[in-house]
Amino acid sequence: MSTRSNSRTRDTKRFLEKLSGGPLTFGGLLAAIREAEGATQVDFAATLGVSRSHMCDIEKGRKVVGAARAARFAKILGYSPESFVALALQGQVVEAGLKLNVSVKAA
Repeated sequence: MSTRSNSRTRDTKRFLEKLSGGPLTFGGLLAAIREAEGATQVDFAATLGVSRSHMCDIEKGRKVVGAARAARFAKILGYSPESFVALALQGQVVEAGLKLNVSVKAA
């Protein structure tokens, strides 16, 4: 991933955090993408292969998404797996009460 791409990702993350009034979460990212596309939760959930109620739980932070599923969602939606996986893992770290930041890069 190029420096320009990393910069664009950081800028996008900061923008979304400013809009949401807090740290970007995996569920918040999916909700933002869905809303930007004008999709309903039903349609978006179908695209990702999950139920509407599961999609709602992910968006609200009630369900945790693992790294493999986050990467699959990124592929389906045409986004960077690194960004999706990093946010999903960061959510798990935060939920565990750890004061750590997750960084992911392609091998």
